[in-house]
Amino acid sequence: MREILRTTDLTGLSDQDIPPMFHEVMERGWSLTAAGGRVLTDLIPDVPGTYADRLSEETTINGRGMTDYDLPAAPDERTPLLVRRCLAYVCSCLRKAHEEFRDTRVKAYVSLSFADTEDALLTSNVTFCTPLPDVRPYIPDLEAVMDAAIAEISLEDCSDWP
Repeated sequence: MREILRTTDLTGLSDQDIPPMFHEVMERGWSLTAAGGRVLTDLIPDVPGTYADRLSEETTINGRGMTDYDLPAAPDERTPLLVRRCLAYVCSCLRKAHEEFRDTRVKAYVSLSFADTEDALLTSNVTFCTPLPDVRPYIPDLEAVMDAAIAEISLEDCSDWP
């Protein structure tokens, strides 16, 4: 993932890179669940679910595959566009979380992997959670993941990108 982030041109990264549906989610901001989970308001299910802990609540509610049906199939064209979408969404959501919760504890996780289809197109998933001292980490050994490229992104990381 470091190599993908290093080689992706992030010049002019902005909310314009976010697909409309994800932009609406970002605009609606954040809410707290009854259990204290930090979730994107627009993604809260109509029927409340049952979760093992706050981590599973947050990652389940906040997790989504990034829109990619409109992107070219060629990896050299697809990858930078997909990464830009993910990072623009993540940074905007993290800024909103900071405004709502007045801290920078919410973290974003972006994963890139190849779809298990004949075309094996690169796809991505984005989720958010708040690391807690009493709950296991979302991805305990991030560097050991072999079947996907994954990045943990904080609000501080977003200041590195335009």
